[in-house]
Amino acid sequence: MRLTSGGRHVDVLTEVSLDVPAGQFLAVAGPSGSGKSTLLGLIAGLDQPTAGRICVAGVEITRLSEDALARFRRDTLGYVFQAYHLIPTLTALENIAVPLELAGDPDALPRATALLAEVGLADRAHHYPVQLSGGEQQRVAVARAMARRPALLLADEPTGNLDSGTGKQIIELLVGLRDTLASTLVLVTHDAALAARADRVVTLRDGRIVSDEPTDGRPA
Repeated sequence: MRLTSGGRHVDVLTEVSLDVPAGQFLAVAGPSGSGKSTLLGLIAGLDQPTAGRICVAGVEITRLSEDALARFRRDTLGYVFQAYHLIPTLTALENIAVPLELAGDPDALPRATALLAEVGLADRAHHYPVQLSGGEQQRVAVARAMARRPALLLADEPTGNLDSGTGKQIIELLVGLRDTLASTLVLVTHDAALAARADRVVTLRDGRIVSDEPTDGRPA
């Protein structure tokens, strides 16, 4: 994967080959600038590789048109961002309902209401993001990512903007919902204790995979 910066080409990821079995919880670790978020963006089809191919759930997404890729993301992926990315003009309930409404789900609001309760925010349904704490916003973001019951859940430093206690609650929520849906989870993190919760940890450095190890699935 090559980007252009300051008029010169910069290799962000080099010779990265990764196979993630369905249902696995994979943590992607490594220092800042190692290519972790770029890797997640490629898996999500948000970035295009300059070489190679990417297959998700049996579909080679690098061959899809923009419209087909957008539909594929809608139907297959859930994405949790570090910065929440909630729509500020919509309530917590409405934010969760958005992907369901876009998919034409006639039960969008009842489903969103149930999800909001599942993440412990039933009493915050009509609050706007600015009225919610960081942890509450991330709970809404997790519920929104899970709304379509995605086969693949991607999370980019989901606890990075939270204190350790709140971050732990978010991870318990994320892992619990993932287990319920039997989704594949790929999570980018700097946190060794969080990475140890995964089935497997891939470590990047300077755009290359330097280790790929199973874990015992328990916090470090």
